Amino acid sequence: MLDPKTGLPPRFLRTPDAARFLGISIRTLEKHRTYGTGPTYRKIGGRIVYALDDLQGWTESGVRRSTTDVTPSRVFPARPLTLAEKATL
Repeated sequence: MLDPKTGLPPRFLRTPDAARFLGISIRTLEKHRTYGTGPTYRKIGGRIVYALDDLQGWTESGVRRSTTDVTPSRVFPARPLTLAEKATL
């Protein structure tokens, strides 16, 4: 997936492309940004962009091998966090 103008792979994705990359809706990604539960983003010139490494890192926090796996991090739903959930961040 090369940028047709530069011939380089993209380093940053805008919200629609980041949502497509993650397989979630644009609105869900916007909610994650609002609640602070989503991937790290940058605001450049008034535009929101996501680094590919940050998107991949965010999904890695949800990796499990079994339903009984207990790991220190998790991907939270796109909603306000409870106090207990905030304590685990």
